[in-house]
Amino acid sequence: MLQPDDINRPLGLAATAPGPWRRYARFAIAGLVIGGFGAGAVALQHLVASAPPARNEAHVAIVHEAPPPPPPRTAAPVSADATGSISPLGIRPTQSQVSFEHGVKVVRKTPANGGALIIHVPQHIGVQLTPAPDPRLVESSRFGPLPKMADNGDRPAAIYARPLVRAPGLPPNAPRIAIIVGGMGLNVITTRNAMAQLPGAVTFGFAPYGPDLQAQVNRARADGHEVLLQLPMEPFDYAHNNPGPHTLLTTASLAQRVDDLHWLMGRFTGYVGLETFLGAQFTAHAEVMEPLLQEASERGLDFADDGTSPQSTVTQLALAIGLPARRADVVLDADPDPVAIRARLQHLVALARRNHSVLASASALPSTIRVLVDFCRSLKAQGIALVPFSSLTIGGRPLAAKR
Repeated sequence: MLQPDDINRPLGLAATAPGPWRRYARFAIAGLVIGGFGAGAVALQHLVASAPPARNEAHVAIVHEAPPPPPPRTAAPVSADATGSISPLGIRPTQSQVSFEHGVKVVRKTPANGGALIIHVPQHIGVQLTPAPDPRLVESSRFGPLPKMADNGDRPAAIYARPLVRAPGLPPNAPRIAIIVGGMGLNVITTRNAMAQLPGAVTFGFAPYGPDLQAQVNRARADGHEVLLQLPMEPFDYAHNNPGPHTLLTTASLAQRVDDLHWLMGRFTGYVGLETFLGAQFTAHAEVMEPLLQEASERGLDFADDGTSPQSTVTQLALAIGLPARRADVVLDADPDPVAIRARLQHLVALARRNHSVLASASALPSTIRVLVDFCRSLKAQGIALVPFSSLTIGGRPLAAKR
């Protein structure tokens, strides 16, 4: 039986002693490695290890003092049918957004750099997400705060979503690509590197086992990243391959599965939906998936299938109950070799041109992040919009993907 510690303590309650969360991450790694889960196993091996910071290839530039910029303009209204990933004017970008989109570093005046002034970059465009938690969308529980729909019907998936607006230079009907990078939060350094290097339109899937999860999620959302909660689910070779504590199991009673689901959902707030993690066995059984998806729908969440299991019933069940959901069309780093990832990205672009919208899933491996940085920078020149996950789920009926 698991003993009380930080990982089992509901958010907001005082801790008695630092909890050995790494013990649980080690369980997940051991199960994944022994079970040979492929990309998932490799991902968690890299994430929990102290991964070195990803290479920063941006150039440093120092310029003379520039006149103060004019006051920011009032944000323009967002069109419901807009495309792209650039926000209205009037919101100051983060340093990481400037670095990503301009290929430069912001250098502040310090004695170390000889009194150089901050680099003058023209006022740029940023994105601001609704702060979380919104009190209207929180249900108190013994496991911590759980998401719920507001009394007026507002959904967490809509309130916490990244705004979708048209990118300058792209037509309204530009092909759309959404990318979910999962395994976030397990390794703080890797997570910070992903936040610093990837544009805000990339959606992050946070595992429920990392340290200071709410702080990490808050930082990701402050940088404009929409977030999902990853749900560990029973693989075919459980318990030889154990994703971690409170894994959703087909053999558990309905009451136990509900308790486990609520424990997982209470780890942090601000997510737009839930995402599968492992779960080939669990997602293949409609009788255990349907109650889970029904609860997600009643709580106003979206649902993402990471695309790793061909036997998953998620899409069919979600359509039947009207739950906004989408299955990943491409798993980018099933083979973590950068050459293989680039080949999968080329396939992703071809699918986007053919089907108008596609969803890809990936793991927060340093090598994956490096390849994604270059890919995301290239999309606008290719006439393709990078969009958040939530923009691909409409009225409970995901946009059909053809293969």
